[in-house]
Amino acid sequence: MARVKTGVVRRRRHKKILKLARGFFSARHKHFRKAKEQLERSLVYAFRDRKAKKRDFRRLWIIRINAACRLNDISYSRFMNGLKKAKIELDRKVLANLAINDASGFSKIVELVKQALK
Repeated sequence: MARVKTGVVRRRRHKKILKLARGFFSARHKHFRKAKEQLERSLVYAFRDRKAKKRDFRRLWIIRINAACRLNDISYSRFMNGLKKAKIELDRKVLANLAINDASGFSKIVELVKQALK
């Protein structure tokens, strides 16, 4: 039986990992073992933070909507309740954008909400 050496296969595998590890600090982009360890960790962070990003943006939108609501003398929770009663189906992303870029338009929505709550 002929002896099988892993030279080409190993080099390809190492090059693939080291290419993905570009930009890592110190030995983590130079040495295969360190690069592999860091890459596994990095992929875990990437997966986790794709989920966290959605939560973070939702929190930001809620903060912006709440601030705009307070300027119009209504609380966030009453505003959201009024939106449902008025059958206005705007999501938080759109509402936050309105609150920042079009304060008069947001005020009109608040007036509709206040009427629906009465």
